[in-house]
Amino acid sequence: MTTSQGATLSNAPTQDAHTSKSKWNLHDTQWTLSLFGTAVGAGILFLPINIGIGGFWPLIIMACLAFPMTFLAHRGLARFVLSSKNKEADFTDVVEEHFGVNAGRLISLLYFLSIFPILLIYGVGLTNTVDSFMVNQLGMESPSRVALSGILVALMIGLMMGGERLMLRAFAILVYPLVGILFFLSLYLIPSWQMPDTSLPELGSFSKTLWLSIPIIVFSFSHAAAISSFVNKQRSHYGELATSKSEAILKRTSLLLITFVLLFVFSCVLSLTGEQMAEAKAANVSVLSYLANITENSFIATLGPLVAFIAIMSSFLGHFLGARESFTGLVTKHSSMSPKVADKVGAVLMFFAIWFCAVKNPSILDMMDQLSGPIIAMILFIMPMIAVYKVPSLQKYRNRLSTLFVLAVGSLAVCALLYSMLS
Repeated sequence: MTTSQGATLSNAPTQDAHTSKSKWNLHDTQWTLSLFGTAVGAGILFLPINIGIGGFWPLIIMACLAFPMTFLAHRGLARFVLSSKNKEADFTDVVEEHFGVNAGRLISLLYFLSIFPILLIYGVGLTNTVDSFMVNQLGMESPSRVALSGILVALMIGLMMGGERLMLRAFAILVYPLVGILFFLSLYLIPSWQMPDTSLPELGSFSKTLWLSIPIIVFSFSHAAAISSFVNKQRSHYGELATSKSEAILKRTSLLLITFVLLFVFSCVLSLTGEQMAEAKAANVSVLSYLANITENSFIATLGPLVAFIAIMSSFLGHFLGARESFTGLVTKHSSMSPKVADKVGAVLMFFAIWFCAVKNPSILDMMDQLSGPIIAMILFIMPMIAVYKVPSLQKYRNRLSTLFVLAVGSLAVCALLYSMLS
């Protein structure tokens, strides 16, 4: 009896700790904000332009598909990373464990290539946003693009080199005002809404528009770059609860994204005509910068570029985290370079590449459509679902409707890229 009571008493602290960890806490909130900040960047700020040009009905269909596409795909990638027998494995370790060394190298390279172009996009987007604000709102002359882009890229990379604690603080500082301003701007634009063209489009053109919009949707809601680091932190923090806690955080992140982003997208699309959307695309600026330039409203003129700046900054931080991890993993596994040296070399190389791209100023939407979106689709949608049919620890997810849905969306996104390239 005494032994039994002693065992019960000795287990009580463990049970209490288990219960405490299973509850939602500050750690979970911080990571929800970090993942939200990773997703809310150039993609979402350009999403109204890209999908608005296609008309009203593609927007409605994509709004219905956005949550399952976002949550199920990121949950699948998180499960894939957590399926490793090595409790400290990063993404590159997991793909080599499950697919072999050669296939692992190829997938790891694709993973890096799915993230790195996004950093190039953010370098261009941030430079254009700040330059547009200085010229159109402050009445200044356009500064040297070489100097402006160099300072901005150095500032963003400098924040990331400060470590995880500084990164999470930066996310907290950036994301709270970002959510608030996005929501307020969405409501503020309601009086300027115009009745959209709700006539049913011809089925062929409608299907094509919807199909070709998938890569930009995949890109716009993606926070795949932070998933590997995110689930590893949950594994070290929660142990056996890592899978359930990761999925709970991902679900809340997806709900937060869909709620705020779709309201923002609808508000922007209903406030601008198709011709204005085309003008914004040609100007290579975000929808908020375009709204600030065409209206005489000082409120939008000030907050529009500000939220664009915050969104791109926060998303850059999350994607740089993934790019650093994947670059370091690739280099250290195939050379004698130490992780610390590889990390520093990677930061320097990425700085100069992002700076060069920001100076050259290529089309942001073309980069999203033709490069980042489809590669993200392969890594985020297709590869984890293939692993479900290959990895024994993931076999319980086989033949589920969610698995088939994610695989179908990823295949459509990649096919859309091939069609665009051949066209």
